[in-house]
Amino acid sequence: MSDFVTGDVMRSRKKHPCGGNTWKIIRVGADIKFECETCGRIIDVPRREAAKRFLNI
Repeated sequence: MSDFVTGDVMRSRKKHPCGGNTWKIIRVGADIKFECETCGRIIDVPRREAAKRFLNI
């Protein structure tokens, strides 16, 4: 598992429907809260799933 730190910018493997693929970490816990850098959408992703869906830039 990778380490997630608040404020880091991550790149998702798939594009978001808005066309962006960069996400900023805004909260870390059992779930990780990401904010889309393009449209501002906020999502909660379980830590294990986040390790698979996101790459560190």
